[in-house]
Amino acid sequence: MTGLILRGVTKSFGKTPVLSALDLTVLAGQFCVVVGPSGCGKSTLLRLVAGLETPDSGQISIAGHEVTRLPPSGRKVSMVFQNYALLPHLSVARNIALGMEIRGEGRSEIDRKVRDTAALLRLTDHLAKKPRALSGGQRQRVAMGRAIVREPDLFLFDEPLSNLDAQLRGEMRLEIRTLQQRLGTTTLYVTHDQIEAMTMGDVLVVMNGGKVEQIGAPLDLYSRPANTFVARFIGAPSMNLMPAQVRARRLCSALGEMPVDLPDGPVQLGIRPEHLHPTPDADAQFRVRLVEPHGADTFLHGHVGTEPILARLPGGLTPKPGAQMPLRADPAALHVFSPEGLRLN
Repeated sequence: MTGLILRGVTKSFGKTPVLSALDLTVLAGQFCVVVGPSGCGKSTLLRLVAGLETPDSGQISIAGHEVTRLPPSGRKVSMVFQNYALLPHLSVARNIALGMEIRGEGRSEIDRKVRDTAALLRLTDHLAKKPRALSGGQRQRVAMGRAIVREPDLFLFDEPLSNLDAQLRGEMRLEIRTLQQRLGTTTLYVTHDQIEAMTMGDVLVVMNGGKVEQIGAPLDLYSRPANTFVARFIGAPSMNLMPAQVRARRLCSALGEMPVDLPDGPVQLGIRPEHLHPTPDADAQFRVRLVEPHGADTFLHGHVGTEPILARLPGGLTPKPGAQMPLRADPAALHVFSPEGLRLN
């Protein structure tokens, strides 16, 4: 069963196109993360699904029902916003219950849902408090509680963790994912954060310039990016890219020569930082410019010839800036792209 389908959805604001013939299918119960740079159209996509904007063309279906022209109230969706959107003068209980009160649900049913949801989110001891008395993580859980009590067919998250500090973001990633798995509700989650994109989703959608660049499981996109945009955007730190040439089934670049089953011609070589290794007999000489210790890892910024390179090595290796080391690329981990940026291997 499908949880969300978009077919040929387009949207422009004035003469500025924002989404171009976008197609997307999310199965029921899946957690779909949409990621991309600022201005790529991901927030507009979310607003179209929520009914806060109307597409210029195309069709939107939720849980098997077409909702393209329905207002937000006609769609069984719940949205969690970046700024929580809590009413400061209402208690936690009232903030959670507000939507049900507006819809005129019975008092006993409202009280039951608030109690059950508060227990699920560990908010039982905070129901009488106002939002100002809560931490950022607790406020986010209240916003999630307000979404849960509607029992929607679809959860929508609009960069919900961007206002939290790094440690709390990590905790909330785990909480949101665990909660979604427990409830089994189809989820569309928009973010610009690499870690959220890679760790939370069953399906990852990479957008750029109003178009979908690639859809798939997060590790599939990491291992086999369809083009150089996805290659650079997915992964932290991002993939090294450099010009190369194929000659007689040999890939020639600043990193040396490696066998490759491709026709002759110019290409772009991609190699992830973790697939570069110090090897005594390597052809490429890497000159270290900057050392970044990250505990378990050390990031080395430098050059091979004139090509800027980032290598990710074990944490115990800490060469000094200016040092040179022979560096070899793992032949099994090469990514080869056309001059236009499309994957070739």
